[in-house]
Amino acid sequence: MTHLAIDIGASSGRHIVAWRENGEIVMKEVYRFKNGPVKKDGCLTWDLESLCREVVNGLAEAKKAGYEPDSVGIDTWGVDYVLLDEKDEPILPVFCYRDERGAEAAEKVHRIVPFKELYSRTGIQFQPFNTVYQMFWDKQAGRLDKAKDFLLLPEYLGFYLTGVKAHEYTNCSTTGMVNAESKKWDEETLKRLNLPLTFFEKQPVTAPIRLGKLKEDVAKKVGFNCELILPATHDTGSAVASLKETKAENAIYISSGTWSLMGVELNKPVTGEKALAANFSNEGGIGTIRFLKNIMGLWLVQCLKKELNDDYTFAELAKMASEENRFDYKLDVNAEKYMAPESMIETIKAECKEKNWPVPETPGELANAIYVSLAHCYDEAAKELENITGEHFANICIIGGGSNNKYLNELTEKITGKKVVLGSPEATALGNILIQEECYVQ
Repeated sequence: MTHLAIDIGASSGRHIVAWRENGEIVMKEVYRFKNGPVKKDGCLTWDLESLCREVVNGLAEAKKAGYEPDSVGIDTWGVDYVLLDEKDEPILPVFCYRDERGAEAAEKVHRIVPFKELYSRTGIQFQPFNTVYQMFWDKQAGRLDKAKDFLLLPEYLGFYLTGVKAHEYTNCSTTGMVNAESKKWDEETLKRLNLPLTFFEKQPVTAPIRLGKLKEDVAKKVGFNCELILPATHDTGSAVASLKETKAENAIYISSGTWSLMGVELNKPVTGEKALAANFSNEGGIGTIRFLKNIMGLWLVQCLKKELNDDYTFAELAKMASEENRFDYKLDVNAEKYMAPESMIETIKAECKEKNWPVPETPGELANAIYVSLAHCYDEAAKELENITGEHFANICIIGGGSNNKYLNELTEKITGKKVVLGSPEATALGNILIQEECYVQ
């Protein structure tokens, strides 16, 4: 059988077909497209029309390349959503989580439901972009007045292809509106915030789910029909599902990309004082809880690269950084100032000046300041994980595109004192495919 993973990140999307040969999974990228937030009327938004078009274009390219997959699964980042009107048409714009509106609403939400209480119910770490804050902002701005429903972004893309709506648990768990224990929408929180309960009549379902066949018009455009399956539609959920293909034992994982998602898989959520203080999340996995911390990750390097006019590849920046390793930087990489700065370079320099550190000037020095700081952040998170769980972890398994960064891997091993084990650089697509396969062996 052939499966196709549509893996969409904040900077690009990919269509990857996969099949088994002699029991081993073979994957081939058949389409890639650019993605990114668009500034519109002073706000950061997603181009929903472009995303839908590119999803269909990639399926058509798979057909041109000689593949007619038996199933397709879509994963994206979490928290962002599409409001739908009474005709199920999207209400634009679709906001990007890096927009400032969530931070504006968070303080108001916490006056109604104190964060300590919100955390005890949902187990989700505070991030100013959590869906609960975005939706509360929408409510106050009147955007919900004409809305009759909502779908998280990968759910909407599935609806666009099939005409079938569903909420998938791993992505829903990132919203800050799902009860960590029951895995259902937390009605008490929704009522307290006066969010429309009609939005939440469909409870989250557990992947894998057979959503349905492609709509007739979509099938005609792409040249074939197939089944759309909901994998872990949250990209980290799919990435962590790939760990069963990795030989790492007694390991903390880092799903390394735009974000570094660092954690362990547990059987039950942890929502006590230690987890709250350390700002860890209890996100949904496939039969597990992904107990993790969101770390700003390679976003800082992506911004640096862009600000340097893309004159250097990521590999070149890492090499130059390794040659400039003369100071032990500990930038506060998770600070809000790094979320969407006007200038990443000036933001880094300002923090270094404030702390009387050597101010990095060259591309290599700037990249090194980021990489060393990330490794220290990983070390701190690893110690927190061990303190909260009461377990010792000898290894760190790095999956995702960041696993290719040899210099950052070396820094992580040196600073944490743990052995770094490398998983798949295509972990998200691999996990997406593995989950699709489950539908055909159940």
